[in-house]
Amino acid sequence: MAEEKGSIFLDWLKAAALGIILFFLVNTFLFSSYEVEGKSMEPTLEDGDRLVVNKIGYQISDMNRFDVIVFHGGNEDYVKRVIGLPGDQIRYENDQLFINGKKYDEPYLNQYKNPLIGQKLTGDFVLSDLTGVEIVPENRLFVMGDNRLESLDSRHFGFVSIKDVVGKVEVRYWPLEKFNTKF
Repeated sequence: MAEEKGSIFLDWLKAAALGIILFFLVNTFLFSSYEVEGKSMEPTLEDGDRLVVNKIGYQISDMNRFDVIVFHGGNEDYVKRVIGLPGDQIRYENDQLFINGKKYDEPYLNQYKNPLIGQKLTGDFVLSDLTGVEIVPENRLFVMGDNRLESLDSRHFGFVSIKDVVGKVEVRYWPLEKFNTKF
């Protein structure tokens, strides 16, 4: 009977160890959980929202304009929206985004656009005025927060290196009433 209890305990111990190893591997290489801090991505994401970030093979070829990503910036991780990909020319004029001369809608900004206030949400700029270059360099991204008046982003700190991208935000799982997979 004692051998049987020892065998059951050993089986449980092995299962627990395997579970811990699998959790570590999934969290390190496949998916991570992040908490949003601050107001820079409002109204899309709010302070305290919890996110699942896909880290599986998210490379430059997988990146799409307007993806919401997490990236390393100094001692912190940031959540921002990809606006410019390598080779893109970017300009804002009268709160309208133009990439490579083509006008793009940004429906995620509609809540903050208020013509009665008369203040521009993003402000006019041409990429070369901000960075000294006319196009987004190779292996770099131009990112911005959705709350343009409150966001510290590529307009301030420059381009984000592809190697600093942790992954793409796939799911907001907290708060539960805001569970979402569309950003």
